[in-house]
Amino acid sequence: MEPKWIKGMDVSFLDEIEQGGGVFHDGDESADALSVLRNGGVHSIRLRIWNDPPGEYCNLERTLLMAKRVKSLGMHLLLDFHYSDRWADPANQWKPAAWSDLQGSGLEQAVYDYTYEVLAVLRAGGALPDMVQIGNEITNGMLWPDGRIGTGEDPGAADGQWARLCGLLKAGVAAVRDTDESVRVMLHIDRGGDPEGSRSFFDRIEAAGIDYDIIGLSYYPWWHGPLEQLSRNLDELSARYGRDLIVVETAYPWTFCAKEGFPLIVENAEALPAAYPATPEGQEAYMKEFADVIRRTKCGRGIGFYYWEPCWIPSQREWSVGHANNWSNLTLFDHDGYPLPALYIP
Repeated sequence: MEPKWIKGMDVSFLDEIEQGGGVFHDGDESADALSVLRNGGVHSIRLRIWNDPPGEYCNLERTLLMAKRVKSLGMHLLLDFHYSDRWADPANQWKPAAWSDLQGSGLEQAVYDYTYEVLAVLRAGGALPDMVQIGNEITNGMLWPDGRIGTGEDPGAADGQWARLCGLLKAGVAAVRDTDESVRVMLHIDRGGDPEGSRSFFDRIEAAGIDYDIIGLSYYPWWHGPLEQLSRNLDELSARYGRDLIVVETAYPWTFCAKEGFPLIVENAEALPAAYPATPEGQEAYMKEFADVIRRTKCGRGIGFYYWEPCWIPSQREWSVGHANNWSNLTLFDHDGYPLPALYIP
């Protein structure tokens, strides 16, 4: 059952963190990170899946193992299809290598077959997701170049690009519906602080008749602006489309002191709200206000959030994804794996 308020965490790296020696604590004792999160009031877990990733983490086999752990704890599960062998975001939406020669209806069929197969494997393992994302941060489309949008030189070209993207989205949605109609479908863009950009995207989605349930947004204050912009966007989207909304990615720093050898993607307070310093207490206060902004969404349509990679502690320098851990001051655990106060916000 989906909780009325979703307090969720994306722990897609947790499998690799644990294999790399990361240890988490509940009080003075070492503990399973998922259990620590659940004891901290977390209701839902988000996992990303890549088609054939380097290093194999976040592939179907490893995702099944993680999904079974989530379900064994009685937690709600959101599965995030990237439809790529690596990161999919507004600047990267590259086809899986195995699909490189596919186009048109052939590519749509691959999306359907892959989505259906993944869900069938998870269902057979007793770990069917409760919610599914068709694509990750698809603001500029997905499965480039076929499903790329925003690059047309004239309206006709743009319309053709949107038609290709919507065909791919419809294939993914159909696979979810054919698997189990109780599974809710999310479409996710990155424009949490951009009402105009969000409206432009979802107007096209609505006009194409895409069958989906939830609008997902990424919102990071250093990229997407002040909380007032997020609040305005949530209210306008709620009124315009009458759908539930989730901020499906967010984070906030608790320190600017890095462990030696680990870079920081947010290394100073320049783009952060002055009222919330990068301390454990400042992170906690910010997350409380952030959650309240979502709760205040008009018509009660703001139904929760997912914190992105709260467990990505500095346990190892080399990663299968090919870059250093630059997130270690944006976690909900300190460098030694002890939970921070922000984990426990309601």
